[in-house]
Amino acid sequence: MKTVPTYSGTLRSHQLDVPRCISECSGIRIFGRRIKSLVFSTDVAIIKNINADAIIAVYPFTPQPAITQAIISVADVPVFAGVGGGVTNGARSVRLAEYAEHQGAHGVVLNAPVADQTISEIKAVVDIPVVATIVSASQDFAGRIKAGADILNVSGADQTPQVVAAIRQEFPDIPIIATGGPTDQDILLTIAAGANAITYTPPTTGQLFSKIMWDHRARF
Repeated sequence: MKTVPTYSGTLRSHQLDVPRCISECSGIRIFGRRIKSLVFSTDVAIIKNINADAIIAVYPFTPQPAITQAIISVADVPVFAGVGGGVTNGARSVRLAEYAEHQGAHGVVLNAPVADQTISEIKAVVDIPVVATIVSASQDFAGRIKAGADILNVSGADQTPQVVAAIRQEFPDIPIIATGGPTDQDILLTIAAGANAITYTPPTTGQLFSKIMWDHRARF
């Protein structure tokens, strides 16, 4: 075991850390930067105070360049920006992807329902990774790869390790990002199944504030 000297300061000593077991995965090298952990958040306060290698910024609304720009301007690490694939699709997703690259995104993320044609059209106009989301082992991930997806993003809830294993069996070299789950054991199972990088969902600011406020109240 290597000894890693650590400095955290006083004001930043309570920042969020991703689970250390994520370091067990291989990572994905993108533009020379090795990425093992991605935080799943659009909260700029969380993004500014967590030690993840990258940000995966997808949210349940129509993607908006202003949101992407706000996140990129705050993040100290690469941002993978959501550009639709569900309600937002087709030519609009293509334009959003192209604009996200101009804003400085390191990759664009498409939701599971996206059409293969949309992936191909995005790949034709951007020079950053196109990430396609996979939610089930029965989904046509081969079609996603053939259409031009550079990375698969597996989000299969408690079936994630099985979905990752199914993809890895057929495509041993495709880069895979996957949700890690709530415990270290879940994360390690997903890594063992073949995930190269892990997304981590942090606690909300409301949850963090709850603990802080209880500590404050205890002082008075």
